Amino acid sequence: MQRGQFSSRLAFILAASGSAVGLGNIWGFPTNAAENGGAAFVLMYMILAFLLAYPAMMAELIIGRHTQSNMVNALQSISSTPAAKRAGWAVGMGGMITASLILCFYSLVAGWMLAFMLEPLTTLIGLPQLGNWLTEFSLARNVGFAALFIGLTALVISAGVEQGIEKWSQRLMPSLLALLIGLILYVLMQPGAIQGLEHYLVPDFSQMSDPKLIVSAMGQAFFSMSLGVGTMLIYGSYIRSDENLPLVGALVTLTDTGIAFLAGLLVLPAMFVAQHLGVTIYAESGSLIAGPDLIFQVLPALFDGMGAAGVFVGLAFFVLMSIAAVTSSISMLEVPVSYAVEAQQISRTKATWLVALIIFAISSTIAMNFDSLFGFVITLTTERAQPLLSMFICIFAGWIFYRNSILSEIQKGNPDVEQSLFWKIWPVYVKLFCPVLILLTFAQGFIG
Repeated sequence: MQRGQFSSRLAFILAASGSAVGLGNIWGFPTNAAENGGAAFVLMYMILAFLLAYPAMMAELIIGRHTQSNMVNALQSISSTPAAKRAGWAVGMGGMITASLILCFYSLVAGWMLAFMLEPLTTLIGLPQLGNWLTEFSLARNVGFAALFIGLTALVISAGVEQGIEKWSQRLMPSLLALLIGLILYVLMQPGAIQGLEHYLVPDFSQMSDPKLIVSAMGQAFFSMSLGVGTMLIYGSYIRSDENLPLVGALVTLTDTGIAFLAGLLVLPAMFVAQHLGVTIYAESGSLIAGPDLIFQVLPALFDGMGAAGVFVGLAFFVLMSIAAVTSSISMLEVPVSYAVEAQQISRTKATWLVALIIFAISSTIAMNFDSLFGFVITLTTERAQPLLSMFICIFAGWIFYRNSILSEIQKGNPDVEQSLFWKIWPVYVKLFCPVLILLTFAQGFIG
């Protein structure tokens, strides 16, 4: 069976960066920075993105390209003993289930983005009641827009690697970047923006040693790269054999951290512009409002306060959020679909819609039991499963995958890699330091 392949380095970087740049990047990173010392957090995040996330991502890319396979088959094929093969199957299945569960709650949040994106249009055409329905929390809206979002994601994935993932990443990622920069320039010209800029960029280096800041920055670096669930491993399996893997991995890391930084330049100043217009931006605890309340309460109030221009700024912002959601969701859906296509020999179209239906069914169940399931699934997947799965992938790369096989795989696109700094550090680092650092982060999060 002919496997898909990214046609160029740029195509892979846009697709992988799209996978990494999601809703968490655009609202999670800025508010994390606001709560953890502004520039001190930003600096710590940049350091840890390269100290922890980059080496872990390289493990996935190398295993993926070497095995040319989905996560389950890949981890089994690099294992030489029956016990390691069983462990590979378990970790692979765990990654596939986790990616699917993330998409189940993610599609609900992304559905809200689509609803809020349409709301300014109802203002323009004079349908305020429809606008209220779009922005008010209800089961019908939540399930309906989750279905729409999952359908959009499935359409991209069913078209395959080049005609689906690559084609849409090449369209959506430049659009995301242009919208982000345009919104930043507009918001920075509003009253109050400079105060937000200071909050974000003026460092308090005394906070650099704060364990809470370090753990928060490590978690953000780790989750923003979509590690542990096989997305990078599968995207790695679609990279051409003559590509320089350490270089493309570094470029994805730079793109991801760059867009997270830009998101901070938009969201933090926007919050203080909202405060200037009379919107409450601090929670009762004294910290800045974060998460869904920021996106669905503070920022819409800001757009309302901008008058006629606010309708267009609000529309642009939620288009931006919807694009970020789609670029991430296509990589998540590809994880179970690639397994169904390769391991179960199901056609891509059939596999895509079958998996999409299962995800929609679970997503609807979460929506119907929102208070008890939504937060639980987020914690289970992003705070518990993802770090552990990534730790196991590092163990596979460091202890089970033959070192000579890794070297020969990287040499295909970089013949002189054996003399490079990357090869002098990475094999030992991924074997010893990455699993320990990830386990420490996990333990800290669990205790916290």
